[in-house]
Amino acid sequence: MNKAMRVVAVVLSVLAGGGVAAADPLVHTYSIVARDAATGEMGVAVQSHWFSVGSIVTWAEAGVGAIATQSFVDPGYGLRGLAMLKEGKAAPEVLDALVAADPQPEARQAAIVDAQGRVATYTGPMCIQAAGHRVGKQFSVQANLMANDRVWPAMAEAFEKSAGDLADRMLAALEAGEAAGGDIRGRQSAAILVVKAESTGRPWAGADRVFDLRVDDHAEPLQELRRLVRLQRAYNHANRGDELMAASKVEDALGEYARAAGLAPEILELPFWQAVTLASAGREAEAMPIFADVFAREPQWVVLLPRLPAAGLLPDDPALIERILSRAPAAK
Repeated sequence: MNKAMRVVAVVLSVLAGGGVAAADPLVHTYSIVARDAATGEMGVAVQSHWFSVGSIVTWAEAGVGAIATQSFVDPGYGLRGLAMLKEGKAAPEVLDALVAADPQPEARQAAIVDAQGRVATYTGPMCIQAAGHRVGKQFSVQANLMANDRVWPAMAEAFEKSAGDLADRMLAALEAGEAAGGDIRGRQSAAILVVKAESTGRPWAGADRVFDLRVDDHAEPLQELRRLVRLQRAYNHANRGDELMAASKVEDALGEYARAAGLAPEILELPFWQAVTLASAGREAEAMPIFADVFAREPQWVVLLPRLPAAGLLPDDPALIERILSRAPAAK
């Protein structure tokens, strides 16, 4: 059952006046919710020995807040919690209301940070030990079914002491939790969701989310999550480059494309489009070595290139196309 279906099931159960615990997923885990005081970004990150933990634990909305709901999960904590935050309620008020309305809150664990940095956390008395939480300045870490009670203090310390943006610091917290013992069952999945301080008004386009990444099943989920964050950073730069090109800010766009290629050198599509941009801007000499390297490593780009002028992505100049294609390795 996917996230949307689970949410519908919970809502229907609540409307019918029934309890929800019997059908609730058992997502025992450790997580962090946090707000970056400098940027206003908010996020939630999680790791667990449970398949696809990110499909149910992580909730966030730009300009609103971030929520983690875990242990014996009621996904309604995420759905209804964001709705109440959007109404202007503070995180503590929202979490108090969710717990009070829950017919079986004893095994729940949840945490909320709102757009003003207010934090609230709840660990029910029936959460499987070791279980607990720690609240800090504009963040909270929480865990249940851990190997020991050092996990969440280690997460809090790592978040407070680490540098970088919100994603970096939340990943550092998860890694510290793993190093301190982590989930007593081991590890299987992880996720990170980071949203902007304010909505762009275009959430359907993904513009409100800085990171929305999941590792559903992996032997080393945090390592894989770090790799995906690196790739997302690269594509964020590439997307920004596209925006700048559309605004005729060629130099700025080229800078973004170069950053993208530097972050993910194994993704040859990124330097390919950088070279296309250079060639389109009349900077053929700079483009040619890049084309040569890409063509040598992934020949499919040779086939694609002649299709670009018709799409308006390269000048309709047969001589230019021929010069670019001449940089491809000779067929054997």
